[in-house]
Amino acid sequence: MVEYRIDRRSGVATYVQIVQQTKQALRLGLLEPGDKLPTAREVVEATAINPNTVLKAYRELEREGLVEARRGLGTFVRRGLGAAPADSPLRAELEAWAARARAAGLDRDDVDALFTAVLDTHFKGDES
Repeated sequence: MVEYRIDRRSGVATYVQIVQQTKQALRLGLLEPGDKLPTAREVVEATAINPNTVLKAYRELEREGLVEARRGLGTFVRRGLGAAPADSPLRAELEAWAARARAAGLDRDDVDALFTAVLDTHFKGDES
């Protein structure tokens, strides 16, 4: 099951963070079709956010065809995204690179900027 982490200082709307984290879990294969998302109450208890925020995020995911709400049962994954499973060899390489970057004194923002620049170079024009 996915556990949402809300960063109130990020400037990104809370519901968008839930949508993004759900999509990331789908891309990594941590959530698969048929899996149940946490209930709004569970997310509220874990993150101290408004239940309507959770419901807004789940509605957005449903609008995109990624999940479906089943009355009285919960919200379930309809389909996955991408092909980058959590146990991918590429992930291991990226883990090693991130460790080297940290050892070299880069902070999270430095790594984010560097990684984004590389992504922009290799994925020009892609809308992901």
